[in-house]
Amino acid sequence: MTSARIDWVDYAKGFCIVAVVMMHSTLGVEKAAEATGWMGHVVEFCRPFRMPDFFMISGLFLANVIDRDWRTYLDRKVVHFAYFYVLWVTIQFALKAPVFAAELGWQGAGLAYLAAFVQPFGTLWFIYMLPIFFVVAKAARAARIPWQIMLGLGVALEIVHAAGASAGLSPFPTGAVLIDEFAARFVYFYTGYVAAPHIFRLAAWAMANVPKALSGLLAWGLVNGAVVAAGLSLYPVVSLALGAAGACAVILVSALLSLLHRAEVLRFFGQNSIVIYLAFFLPMGVSRALLLKFAPFLDLGTISLMVTAAGVLGPVVFFLLVHNTRLAFLFRRPAWAHLRAPKPALQPAE
Repeated sequence: MTSARIDWVDYAKGFCIVAVVMMHSTLGVEKAAEATGWMGHVVEFCRPFRMPDFFMISGLFLANVIDRDWRTYLDRKVVHFAYFYVLWVTIQFALKAPVFAAELGWQGAGLAYLAAFVQPFGTLWFIYMLPIFFVVAKAARAARIPWQIMLGLGVALEIVHAAGASAGLSPFPTGAVLIDEFAARFVYFYTGYVAAPHIFRLAAWAMANVPKALSGLLAWGLVNGAVVAAGLSLYPVVSLALGAAGACAVILVSALLSLLHRAEVLRFFGQNSIVIYLAFFLPMGVSRALLLKFAPFLDLGTISLMVTAAGVLGPVVFFLLVHNTRLAFLFRRPAWAHLRAPKPALQPAE
């Protein structure tokens, strides 16, 4: 991979993680205030492609590792994410324990903690699902199931899920995060895997054809916005088309940004996207409470934007403060949490 290609992938990850934090921040502010702000429109615009692109990028480099032995593969793609899920779900429960105990009693709080290992907890569901996707993809390859069948299965599951989510015409949603999110997201992860060469060619084309890429982005933005405004974005087939088109749009934007070298902070966010994902809940929650209480003169959209900034920047600052201390295990997997000795001894969350 060339440096430019790696650059645009980091930009894409940065875009995705900011969009995820923005969604949680905005919805949290609007729920607490029992009102809506202008940032809600931005969140709705991004809804069709926010998670599809995140999963597509996650599958992009799978071809480089999928043929490794199972021990190495499970260490990198299962144990790695399992370590951070267990660690951070424990941290979240510890911080919220008094609230859970007040509502459920201490025994109920303990049961809720154990349930989090079956039903992914809160914002951490993404890193719960990723190992499952990685294992399914490798198992399918080991079983020599043609990629066309796997991709077709993913498409069918997404359409059936959308039919249930939008009109109640299928068993989805079941209420089980593992089942529902697998049905809704696997197609994008697997597309990132099998279509990686085409995705990189698309990025290279955008960098070589800037005016055409910008024209395509303008057309996409108008269509995506119109479909969302019409309330059609969750419908079967439409949701799949918007998810795929939006993921391609993020790739085009990221490729163009990599040419400018004027959004390096976004690239840095992308390089540390899992760090932000793991820890954004705390600065997000604190800043939301403080701003809603002490800055009532601000409109909800501005408050949502400020909470988003806190949610993105807070984990990065904390990571930079602790990465060379004994607290580095919060964001880097220590040697004991490997199936085999790592090099170096600590493996970054990313």
